[in-house]
Amino acid sequence: MAKLKKTARKKVSDATAQAQAERLSKTLSESAQQIWLAGVGAFGRAQAEGTRLFESLVKEGLTLEQTARKFAGNRADVVRDAVENRVGTARERAADTWDRLEKVFEDRVQRALVKLGVPSREDLADLAARVETLTAELRRVGGTPSGPRRTTTATTKVAKTARKRATKKATKKQPVV
Repeated sequence: MAKLKKTARKKVSDATAQAQAERLSKTLSESAQQIWLAGVGAFGRAQAEGTRLFESLVKEGLTLEQTARKFAGNRADVVRDAVENRVGTARERAADTWDRLEKVFEDRVQRALVKLGVPSREDLADLAARVETLTAELRRVGGTPSGPRRTTTATTKVAKTARKRATKKATKKQPVV
């Protein structure tokens, strides 16, 4: 009888275990089915709301881009103004420097011409005025035709001599380039 009880218990325990296994299998199957359906539902919702979400993200992106462009545009204007001011200042400084350099160059050239014995503009203007005065006085005094010719010849000789002197000095001291 003890054997019978053991076998009966075994049968009962096997039946219970099999029932439990079937319930567990059914539960797992139902859970897998529910997980699958939840995934399909999530996919459907993502598809439906994804378009709306995408459109709202695009709108937010446009808003942010416009804000950034406005900010960058304002900053660009400020930077452009600052650069223009600096360029204007630099341009003024360059013009001042150029004027000073030009003045220094003119002074040095003038000193060199004086050292070479080349008459200045003022000297030539004074000389021309004296010649005009003398010519007028000669005409007033005598008015002979030979008078003005001699003056012209004398003036021409003085001018040629001055030119020869300047040419000789200039050809002697030419800088080597």
